[in-house]
Amino acid sequence: MRPGRGPSRAPDGGRRSRSRRRRRPRPRRRRSRRRGLSAGWTRRHPASASAPADRGAGSRTTSVSSRLPRNGPGSGCDGEVRDDEPTPRVRQFDLPLPTPPDALRKGPLREGTFTSRLHDPRTAVVIGRWLGAALIVCFVTGLYSHVLQDPPTWLRDHLPTRPAGLYQFTQGLHVGTGIAAIPLLGAKLWTVYPRLFEWPPARSVRHALERLGILLLVASMLLELFTGLLNTLQWYVWPFPFRQTHFWLAWIALGGLLLHLAVKAPEIAAHWRRVRPGLTERRAYLTTVTLSVLAVTAVTAGQSVPWLRRLDLLAPRRPDIGPQGLPVNRTAAAAGTAQTPADWRLQVVGPRPYELTMDQLTALEQHDSDLPIACVEGWSASARWTGVRIRDLVARAGAPSTARLRITSLETDGAYGVTEMESAYARDPLTLLALRVNGEVLHADHGYPARIIAPGRPGVLQTKWVHRIEVIA
Repeated sequence: MRPGRGPSRAPDGGRRSRSRRRRRPRPRRRRSRRRGLSAGWTRRHPASASAPADRGAGSRTTSVSSRLPRNGPGSGCDGEVRDDEPTPRVRQFDLPLPTPPDALRKGPLREGTFTSRLHDPRTAVVIGRWLGAALIVCFVTGLYSHVLQDPPTWLRDHLPTRPAGLYQFTQGLHVGTGIAAIPLLGAKLWTVYPRLFEWPPARSVRHALERLGILLLVASMLLELFTGLLNTLQWYVWPFPFRQTHFWLAWIALGGLLLHLAVKAPEIAAHWRRVRPGLTERRAYLTTVTLSVLAVTAVTAGQSVPWLRRLDLLAPRRPDIGPQGLPVNRTAAAAGTAQTPADWRLQVVGPRPYELTMDQLTALEQHDSDLPIACVEGWSASARWTGVRIRDLVARAGAPSTARLRITSLETDGAYGVTEMESAYARDPLTLLALRVNGEVLHADHGYPARIIAPGRPGVLQTKWVHRIEVIA
């Protein structure tokens, strides 16, 4: 009889029963599938990786990770690199750079130089939203203007001509948002400029590259906005072609902006919504920025928006000032066309070429079109134009309605002395070879003896002083 057991129990059945229970094999514990897991997995799931602690006094509580082979930091059982472990190439970007000596930390680099609470992320995010919206609208409308002036082959037959004032609207919006973006960019830079003087200037290679990207973004945006502003004034102080440079600068600025948003996305998301009542100083600052943007827009948008013309104090053009009540960008004297040749004839070149004198041209059926001239500088003005439909002149030359045209001006020195007209404009019934405006014969500065006028087309392509129309396709 075993010690500790009472004699009153049955000598056989009880012991056999207990013996059978003792000898009954315990259910075999299922082997954990985690044995083959990497050390990185067990670190991320410590509660699951460790053995249960309530198996009894004799239970082994060794964790799975302790049984894994150690092939080096961050390796699994086979020595593979952990998925969450940065590769050596990535780690190189996070290597700390040498800190400059403290003796160089002078002026704005000193700690505590900037004490204003307005240099905070929340203010930067709010202004950044406004600036981003203005830049996106400016980019899209500018891209549309570029496509109209230099359309890709697949789009030539599908350029929009309705509504007739579409380009008037988009280009006015382009210039307006571009001007509004200037004070917004200034406010944004004032908010974040203390970060330019943070110490150390570059903590790691990654941080240095990030700061170089911000430098590229700010430089391209400043150059883009100010060259665009000078273009509205027709003041070209640079040796490079404006339109091509403006186009590629826009793409560089857009790329820099998207990269900046990707890097700063966590910070932007954290301060996108206001989580506590805003500072009185911040509200006052944002109100000042808003009023500044509205004021700049109001005193310049009158060149595009008729009901704001009374406030048109700083706009480059007054749309109601000029010969015959229309503004002029390039005069006949500047183009060398002040004296029209006495033997002027309109040449129409096609399968059946012909020429027309002014008397013969005015004897053809005349049509009226109420269309705006919308210039790339942002100003626009509407007038009633009278002349011969381009599609009638082309049909008389035996060309199909899908023909593309080349328009040649008497102007000898100018970037737009020769232009091309896509078939979408050539076949439109509102497109005219205009001979009169508002009931009067064209003034020399407006293109006498004849000029092109078409719906939804940039003003630089509304060729003046026309003397030749050629079918090219």
